[in-house]
Amino acid sequence: MEEPPVFSLLVLLLLPLLTSCVENQVYIVYFGEHSGDKTLHEIEENHHSYLLSVKESEEDARSSLLYSYKHSINGFAAVLKPEEAEKLSGRKGVVSVFKSTKYTLHTTRSWEFAGLEDPSNEYNAYDKDVLLVKAQFGRDVIVGLLDSGYWPESQSFVDTGLGPVPKRWKGICQTGNQFNTSHCNRKVIGAHYYLKGYEKAYGALDRTRDYFSPLDKDGHGTHTTSIVGGRRVHNVSALGGFAYGTASGGAPLVSLAMYKVCWPIPDRDNKIENTCLSEDMLAAIDDAIEDGVDVLSISIGAYDPTPYDQNPIAVGALHAVKNNIITVCSAGNYGPAPYSVRNTAPWIITVSASSLDRMFLAAVELGNGEKLQGETVTPYNLERKWYPLVRAGQIAHPEVPKYLLDQCLPGSLSSDKAKGKIVFCLRGNGTRVAKGAEVMRAGGVGLIVGNSEAFGEDISVDSHLLPANAVGYQNAMKILDYIDSTNNAMAYITPAKTVSHGITAPHMAGFTSVGPSPVSEAVLKPDITAPGLNILAAWSEGDSPTKMDLDHRVVKYNFLSGTSMSCPHIAGAAALLRAIHPTWSSAAIRSALMTTAAVLNNKDKPITDAFGNEANPFLFGSGHFMPKQAADPGLVYDASYEDYLLYLCSIGYNLKDLTPNFRCPTNPPAPHDLNYPSIAIPQLQGTVVTYRTVTNVGSNRSVYYSLVKAPLGVSVNIYPPILYFNESGEKKTFTITIQAENLEGAYYFAKNKYQFGWYTWRDSFGTYNVRSPIAVALA
Repeated sequence: MEEPPVFSLLVLLLLPLLTSCVENQVYIVYFGEHSGDKTLHEIEENHHSYLLSVKESEEDARSSLLYSYKHSINGFAAVLKPEEAEKLSGRKGVVSVFKSTKYTLHTTRSWEFAGLEDPSNEYNAYDKDVLLVKAQFGRDVIVGLLDSGYWPESQSFVDTGLGPVPKRWKGICQTGNQFNTSHCNRKVIGAHYYLKGYEKAYGALDRTRDYFSPLDKDGHGTHTTSIVGGRRVHNVSALGGFAYGTASGGAPLVSLAMYKVCWPIPDRDNKIENTCLSEDMLAAIDDAIEDGVDVLSISIGAYDPTPYDQNPIAVGALHAVKNNIITVCSAGNYGPAPYSVRNTAPWIITVSASSLDRMFLAAVELGNGEKLQGETVTPYNLERKWYPLVRAGQIAHPEVPKYLLDQCLPGSLSSDKAKGKIVFCLRGNGTRVAKGAEVMRAGGVGLIVGNSEAFGEDISVDSHLLPANAVGYQNAMKILDYIDSTNNAMAYITPAKTVSHGITAPHMAGFTSVGPSPVSEAVLKPDITAPGLNILAAWSEGDSPTKMDLDHRVVKYNFLSGTSMSCPHIAGAAALLRAIHPTWSSAAIRSALMTTAAVLNNKDKPITDAFGNEANPFLFGSGHFMPKQAADPGLVYDASYEDYLLYLCSIGYNLKDLTPNFRCPTNPPAPHDLNYPSIAIPQLQGTVVTYRTVTNVGSNRSVYYSLVKAPLGVSVNIYPPILYFNESGEKKTFTITIQAENLEGAYYFAKNKYQFGWYTWRDSFGTYNVRSPIAVALA
């Protein structure tokens, strides 16, 4: 008999192992609420019994279990075969069974720009009407963050002068690699890390790439945590003096708790992208609810949209809202494509990203006499003289594909041709800092990163390792035209300077994700926008500002851009509102933030997108957050846990197993009847009547008048048009009738073409303007 080839024999030997790897995956089995009559041990044994029903042995059932969610969330995460998961999904009491999903991690000036005045200090403030003073700077409010850890030695997290840890706190300070209980204090009161799911997916953590503890090597978690509630740190700047000033979180006396759930992807050469597993995140949220947090800040999201019952953030946040915990999430960085917004559950505050009135201006001077403005935060400068200027495609290796010629990807540039030159690289494929590293490797002396058309005029700054500048699309095209027009292109990059106050802002970041919601268009998402472009905040000293191996710099503060940065701005504002209004629901706080948001920039012009066009609610939701105004909104749109359950009924969920005390009615309210501070009608046919209820949280005796700016092609009528209130806490219900006008054939009647408008309740004294956006598309 002929011997099988070595390769075939190897495949035969490995086939059982390969099959096992393919079949065995982590699944989350979700039961909804606890019945309330079982101990933690009984809950865990119940989970074990479900596992044992599909496993071959007791040992197999025990070893397959990763997490037993047993505080607020009822469920478990375990290693299952697809057929085992399918069997469990049909069992009585099981709400959903879903595979583990990989999620990704989506300041000196930003809070001042948001309108928070700066009292003399945290303890002897001179103006008792200042929002921070009213909120006692967030004292006794606890904000939990799901992220990559934090750097406890940062001055943003010192506990000097702080009082005791809030008595209701039940969390822990989990020790680990280079992290002990002394790293928690009266500022960061708790720290916990979760990586069972990560290690099941990727194997044991490589401890040269991250710490087996709550300690942050990545920097992202330190950055977001300090934005929410970092202490006041004076004389802060980054990378040689940029953005000099006082760094502060939005609620500088808030208590913080870190739940580390994000870890480096082991098979990636760079260290920029982390992953966060569903089962680890759900365990963290379950603990955070039990620990006693008031606000959850989650700058994490999935690339693909996920149904609510299969999304660990949505599931966890629903249990959080039952405990009156505010959950704030990033909208994602997948713009400007429509339907790219993430974290869209209506019980979550979804935050998009916009700009500050601050720039780091540097010019590209061209040999033809043009001087083109850009931005940079590199601390390195060129000697004042002319340098040869080339586009990357002119000096790329022959084997580089045509569509990647100008991208400056690693190893793509010829050292012979790059030496001594300023190199133009097009933004798009690869990271911006890696483009600079490639130019430096090839011997270039300077870098220009130019936006492609997709990025418009939006510029994200980076701490490059060589003299560099970044320019918007229009200037990028001018530079390329100049290079292509001559055989002797020359350029010089001027040193950068920080410019504040005179800059038109905000505008929407080009990367911010865009509505409508891909999960349910009946809720307008995102909800609100906050600064997320070029934000300075605390940084981990465990890694460099660029996170590249060749960068050996250590910084205490660094710039990042993303909805990851805008999310903690809203979380910080929500913490201040919770301090001022401790009895308000999470929905009331969301409403206060949304209905007081601004739709005009600091020049009293409409907020624009990254291309200079007027932005709309699918970019900024209700507008740019104004925390001072949100503290006293006049009216709020409240919603309860049961209201969210009714909403789930309305979009087709069967909730018979979710909670023992709730059943979907035969005829649930329409999805657009959820008492939300905005209105979305995705398939308008003829006339829709929707209902809203407002609660008076302003003056005892007050009168509000309705004002409407209807979307094009639609009429909007509110009844009653006037609301009378006699006391605080009084509720009034009104109807909003939305009708398509008889203008068939007009372009705005194109199917799924959304139009936008607003309706506002304005009180008779002109004190309050309670504004809500409207988005309408015809069927």
